[in-house]
Amino acid sequence: MSEYTVTGRWKARDGWQSFEKAIEAENEDVATERVYAEFGSKHGLKRPQVEIDGVEA
Repeated sequence: MSEYTVTGRWKARDGWQSFEKAIEAENEDVATERVYAEFGSKHGLKRPQVEIDGVEA
């Protein structure tokens, strides 16, 4: 597995907040899915409330 850095922003109560997360995954698609899952479970957000700008190895 490789480590990917996922950047983007998520919708908070007071506007959009930027984020940068390091995720271990098999490929970029899996890293993206894990970010969506993490924001959904921790913050109760739906996919349209999370915008992913880029995924880098």
